[in-house]
Parts: sequence; structure tokens; C-alpha cells
Amino acid sequence: MEKQIYASMLLLSLTSIPIVQAQESLQGDEKLACEALLCLAASTRPTECIPPIRRYFSISYRRFSDTLRGRLNFLNLCPVVSQPNMASFKNAIVNGAGRCDSAAINQASYVSTWEGESYVANSMPQYCVAYYGNGLVQASAPVYVGEPVQGGHWVEAQDYPQALQAYNDMRAKAAAEAAAAALAY
Repeated sequence: MEKQIYASMLLLSLTSIPIVQAQESLQGDEKLACEALLCLAASTRPTECIPPIRRYFSISYRRFSDTLRGRLNFLNLCPVVSQPNMASFKNAIVNGAGRCDSAAINQASYVSTWEGESYVANSMPQYCVAYYGNGLVQASAPVYVGEPVQGGHWVEAQDYPQALQAYNDMRAKAAAEAAAAALAY
């Protein structure tokens, strides 16, 4: 919660509009765009984030590039995005929000080889690197567990200890089974 307050204060301080005036003057999509910026950067989202998040993710077009452009145009309605240091933050939000959790990264990082093998790569997509690398995004980046060709995968940072234990148990069981099969011959 403290990080959310910090991010909110930082974003509002970057505008040339005083906070009281901003609260009075921002309405409609302008207000929702500013709230969406704050909520998409926060590590947790209170119930006040439901309307702006719903509005942001409701922007959808047939082509994904058009969807991203529409979301960027929506965020551009917030006066704070005109500040020079906000351009990279806004672009990181548009390209990363909703696409950089562990499930999405596992899907985006799925690799199939010519030999018929498949695995999840251990390099995070560049748009996620930009999203988590931006100083204003308060969420923790997913962490890679294991080795790519041996069942490695991305997990949420808070789940890492349990996921690492489960991965190590799986690898130990596979090694024991392989050793038992070698002895059987």
C-alpha cells in the first residue's frame, strides 16, 4: 500500500496541475486514463481500480497492434503523459500490462525445436524487461525456475521458493527413475 501511495504521489507530482485542481478538472476518460496508469503500475489493485482497468482492457480491435495503439491513445488522454519522463513509462504499461505475468511469459517464451522438442525459454520478452525495469512499476517480476530443456518455467516471485522445491523434487524423481531403469537393463 505504501508503494501505491508513493507511485500515486510521484505521478501526480510530475504534472503541472496542482493535486486539488487535478481532482476537480479530470473527468470521464481523462480521469480513467490517469487512474489506469496508477493502477497498472501498482503491485496490488484496490477496488477503486476496477473501473479504469475495465475501461483500459475493454479497448480491443481485430489486430493486436491496433489494440495496443488504442490503449496508448487512451492513456494519452491523461495530462501527465505529456511529461518527457513519462513516455517510457506509458509505453511500458501499454506493452507489458496484462502480458507480463508468469502465465503469459510462459506462453510467449514457448519454443519448439526442429527435433520435436519444446521448452520454455529462460529469457524474458523485451517488453516485459521494459515493463518491470521502469522505476514506476511497483509489481515484482516473475522468476525463472530450473533449466530450459529440463522443465524450466516462469513463476510469480512470491511463489519462487515453493516452485523451486517442486522443480528440484521433480528432477530428483526423474534422476532416480533413470537410475532405476539403467539398473534394470
